[in-house]
Amino acid sequence: MTNGAEPLTLVLVGPMAAGKTSIGRRVARTLELPFIDTDKRVVSEHGSIPSIFESHGEGHFRALERSAVARALDEGGVISLGGGAVTDAGTRELLREHPVVFLTVSPAAVADRIATGGRPLLDGDDPVVRWTQIFEERRGWYDEVASVTFDTSRRPMQRIAEDIVAWRRDQE
Repeated sequence: MTNGAEPLTLVLVGPMAAGKTSIGRRVARTLELPFIDTDKRVVSEHGSIPSIFESHGEGHFRALERSAVARALDEGGVISLGGGAVTDAGTRELLREHPVVFLTVSPAAVADRIATGGRPLLDGDDPVVRWTQIFEERRGWYDEVASVTFDTSRRPMQRIAEDIVAWRRDQE
């Protein structure tokens, strides 16, 4: 970076299947910034999230995640956090100095998105009911860290990404 400026950063938070990765990639491309998915970083360094949960528990996973978030914030770019990252007080503290977009989505819209599985917290009889419970448990933390909120339920991901880019440019 020139003149010692902080790297441009934008953080995306929200529940599982809200569109953080697909929207984040679009926003990063438009702003010509790197895109960092902290879940993918944890997986590349430590193995699959379900196996981390199974072998070491959620607390260990959240510590790995917090470390990945801290490194990503130091690097700058568009950073997508896992749905549960906000449950960790240390991670929420890291986000205080950064613009954070909360992507929300309705249970009806999320049903198709979570049909593919691979989300250990949603294992069980009714993934949408479980998703809704988890979202309600975390909603206060999303609101706490959010600078702005966008609903991804019914609009095309590209339009939402364009709105986020316009919002971020207005912050400068």
